[in-house]
Amino acid sequence: MKPAHPIQALRRRHLLCLVAWPLGAQGHGDAHKPAVPRARDDTQHAWGREGDARRVQRSVHISMSDRMRFTPAKLQVRQGQTLRLVVHNRGRLLHELVLGTREELQAHAELMKKHPGMEHDAPYMAHVPAGGQAAIVWEFNRPGRFLYGCLVAGHWDAGMLGHVDVRP
Repeated sequence: MKPAHPIQALRRRHLLCLVAWPLGAQGHGDAHKPAVPRARDDTQHAWGREGDARRVQRSVHISMSDRMRFTPAKLQVRQGQTLRLVVHNRGRLLHELVLGTREELQAHAELMKKHPGMEHDAPYMAHVPAGGQAAIVWEFNRPGRFLYGCLVAGHWDAGMLGHVDVRP
């Protein structure tokens, strides 16, 4: 039997890889990636700072839907409370919950319109795929009225926002 030409052998190998790769990748996910804990971010924002999960005083479940609404759309918090916000995406679209001031969220929403594929990760943001859930642990250590919104392009403009009243 005549040996295959090196280019033909390379093509066969690539073809085998292309055929086999999806089979090995199905359902694999990140199961074998080691969990790398992210260092806690102590940055102080007008609306608080990342909370310590060991100091959570209550958990609040917030649902998001393709009707561009959060449920509940209003939270009341005492200054100094650390909450775990468990965010459930009940829709078929990607949604997110981002905490901030009206000005910060409005500016970020405009930026998302210009760069819809932009990826970012901050402790006051939860990106939730359809049917998924995520959590934010947040210390509300400043009084005031703050917002949470979905800044996926068009969602903020459709009214996808809620209020957090932090009382002294």
